[in-house]
Amino acid sequence: MAQRYVMAIDQGTTSTRCILFDHSARLVSVVQREHRQYHPRPGWVEQDAVEIWRNVDRIMPQTLRDGGVGADQVVALGITNQRETAVVWDRHTGVPVGRAIVWEDIRTEELVGELTARPESSGIRERCGLPLATYFSAPKLKWLLDNTPGLRERAVRGDVLFGTIDTWLIWNLTGGVSGGLHVTDVTNASRTMLMNITTQAWDAELLSFFDIPAPMLPEIRASTEIHGKTTRVVPGVTISAALGDQHAALFGQTCFAKGETKCTYGTGSFLLMNTGDTLVKSEHGLLTTIGYQLGGEPATYALEGSIAVTGSLVQWFRDKLGLIQSAPEIETLARTVTDNGGCYIVPAFSGLFAPHWHSEARGIIVGLTSYISKGHLARAVLEATAWQTREVVDAMAAELGVPSKALKVDGGMTADHLLMQTIADVLDVPVLRPMVAETVSLGAAYAAGLAVGYWPDLEGLRRNWHLAARWTPQWNDEDRQAEYANWKRAVELTFGWAKPRKR
Repeated sequence: MAQRYVMAIDQGTTSTRCILFDHSARLVSVVQREHRQYHPRPGWVEQDAVEIWRNVDRIMPQTLRDGGVGADQVVALGITNQRETAVVWDRHTGVPVGRAIVWEDIRTEELVGELTARPESSGIRERCGLPLATYFSAPKLKWLLDNTPGLRERAVRGDVLFGTIDTWLIWNLTGGVSGGLHVTDVTNASRTMLMNITTQAWDAELLSFFDIPAPMLPEIRASTEIHGKTTRVVPGVTISAALGDQHAALFGQTCFAKGETKCTYGTGSFLLMNTGDTLVKSEHGLLTTIGYQLGGEPATYALEGSIAVTGSLVQWFRDKLGLIQSAPEIETLARTVTDNGGCYIVPAFSGLFAPHWHSEARGIIVGLTSYISKGHLARAVLEATAWQTREVVDAMAAELGVPSKALKVDGGMTADHLLMQTIADVLDVPVLRPMVAETVSLGAAYAAGLAVGYWPDLEGLRRNWHLAARWTPQWNDEDRQAEYANWKRAVELTFGWAKPRKR
């Protein structure tokens, strides 16, 4: 009997990957393609959804060829995706009405201010678990409906469809205009501000508040659920899971018990803590979200701390300042000095997310003197990710009343050993990286495999988790507290910078 595999599509902010895993969670083959980022105005971030779909069309067959695997050997496909990014397309032609508006985009800042000023806004967080912010899908969708002539009328008629990227890909893979499934999973739906966090259904009052026509919304399903088979690209593969990328990482890190926490370091960075069947309403700037939902079981909740800019700060350092030629060089440059020289970089490029939620904040570099070199700036870039992590970890500890004991990490930035050591130093807890650092893809594969019985249960998945690297704290507490105080002073300087222009 031929060996069987599970396939995962990981549609991220800057690229799309297709990966094959075997029963031991070993990576068999992987193909990746980047897609273009568009910045038509300051604060605007867009992507071409058609380009993303075409990349999936190319990489799925290539992954099979590279692994020497036939489509009939793939028992399940799991899809994981960048969250909050909004796509609207024509049901009849499959053509998007414009570029996708990416989660980082802050064009809705003025709109969010107007919505926040409305008396009924006070009940929004109670219903969806999220603060009113540019980050989430609903303000982006409202902006599209308000600023695209005729779009709202088409939406009311059901002629256009809305979805996050998982919805767009599943619709295309299952037939597109020829009967494609218009569905999303509960984790992605929980990031729109339109789903009731308690009932896990689209909420009539939230739809009314944002003025979103219900006919354009996808059906909400469990994270692990057999949706159907692919009819395009690689026909006949069972699509049996969909999760937002951070929820997939929680799953891939096997954080199945209440209190278990992971952080994924990518374009942005995201800490999720499993809170089990308890819906925790944060009082410290964290998000209440769905961790995952297995089949017909009740949803598992999570607390999340979202950090907008971490890996993208390294990209900015490389592409806009030209101080390094490749992302890995930042570690080498940072090691040319022993500290930051008194310099701090707060990368509030898209405002500040958790735990502050200041959409008007803007990035700053403070503490500059003639002593500061590009090595000090490089170290300040890495420390920015560490200190932002510390702020979120502290918020989670405040929610539970107990400090963190360790942090499981994954994502591309975990290859930077100096960064991981710095995170251990500022948190004063061990940092643990598993063998498979790209656990977003693995989590999607795990969920898909569970749905079809490829893996029997959660405990079986736990046995696949193996430690690859561990970093333990080295700083003394006096230095840690002094540096943290400086960081917090720098963060406060970013508040209130961007102010709407008077018309």
